[in-house]
Amino acid sequence: MEINDNKVLMMGSLFDGIGGFPLAAVRNGIVPVWASEIEPFPIRVTEHHFPDMAHMGDITKLAGAKLPPVDIICGGSPCQD
Repeated sequence: MEINDNKVLMMGSLFDGIGGFPLAAVRNGIVPVWASEIEPFPIRVTEHHFPDMAHMGDITKLAGAKLPPVDIICGGSPCQD
């Protein structure tokens, strides 16, 4: 069974932080397509390491039907100080 036409898994990341899930994804042949994060510093880190990944902003404002389709959605529980 093929997941998509390219036979490459695509991933979206919620509460992305500094991109731990996208890093693990690319090391396993998975393409990180988009991420949701609100903190400016982590966003800058992931923009540097994953320039092709779209940054979608605040998870409470995401419109699921408008997100690029992915095969995998991952998420880290929001961090606390």
